[in-house]
Amino acid sequence: MNSEHQLSDRCEQALNFERHINRIVIGQQAAVRNLVIAVFARGHVLLEGQVGVGKTTLLRTVAQGLGGRYQRIEGTIDLMPSDLVYYTYLDQDGRPRVDPGPLLKQGEELAVFFFNEINRARPQVHSLLLRVMAERAVGAFNREYRMPHMLVFADRNRVEREETFELPAAARDRFLMEINIAAPGDDAVLDQLMFDPRFHDVDALIGAMPESAIGYQNLNALAESIQQRVQAAPALHKYALELWRATAEPQAYGISVSDVDIGQLLQSGASPRGMSYLVRAAKVRAWLEGRDNLWPEDLQAVYAPTMSHRLFLNPIYAYRREVLLPELVNQILQRIAAP
Repeated sequence: MNSEHQLSDRCEQALNFERHINRIVIGQQAAVRNLVIAVFARGHVLLEGQVGVGKTTLLRTVAQGLGGRYQRIEGTIDLMPSDLVYYTYLDQDGRPRVDPGPLLKQGEELAVFFFNEINRARPQVHSLLLRVMAERAVGAFNREYRMPHMLVFADRNRVEREETFELPAAARDRFLMEINIAAPGDDAVLDQLMFDPRFHDVDALIGAMPESAIGYQNLNALAESIQQRVQAAPALHKYALELWRATAEPQAYGISVSDVDIGQLLQSGASPRGMSYLVRAAKVRAWLEGRDNLWPEDLQAVYAPTMSHRLFLNPIYAYRREVLLPELVNQILQRIAAP
């Protein structure tokens, strides 16, 4: 796996994997590229988007392509941490039974775990999920169950605010990326989605996704090889450091946002873990572009999806988050000079 030839072969397989996804989930090339980067960086993903834009279809397609198992759970206000681990029922003889829940059902073959409407679940559920995301393991039935190949994907209900629990900073920081999936704006794409029968049968559509030659069991080793192979020059180290510092003290870099006191905008900037995730994602992007050295463009391409959900605004500006954060991120990228 460590040889340049093998990594090159794997890169072509990864690009082929991406091409097949784009044939099934059309009009989402930017989101698909970021999701592919997350898969090969072995990072969890928080999905943003309205209802019916294809988030579940996208994740099922990824799971189908990787060849691993897929599990999904719906966030509800009465969901308990134990519901992720096991469920109880009465069998046909009226006897109580306990069976593995969605986290344990597929064992070590679990590749994609989708938590739909995660902000409907209580903080106790978030706490268990955080541990699973960090350790890829959970304790149950007096033993430890490991899920070494699992990636967690979650989305939030953005419409209804009642009976929801917003993710705390620590929870959001565990996600490598926050990827926005919007409805396609291209009329030709919308026409296909509405009138082409191929897109009306989701199960058949996903079934057309071929299994990648890479295999989900090989992703951890491949990810580490990518991180070791792709190198960054000292100037790139300094550039990444400046990008990080600008998230904590934007006023020190002459950054301004319209109608905002920039010194009062942020409660906190990105964490050091967030910056390590930025570099990890940027290296995967460089690898997908066929390079073994990091360019400023790689950091810039993944900066918004890896940084935006790690920047926390003061309450007086929080209600304008969807407008202010993209402007702030763009200002940082424009103001910090690339080498």
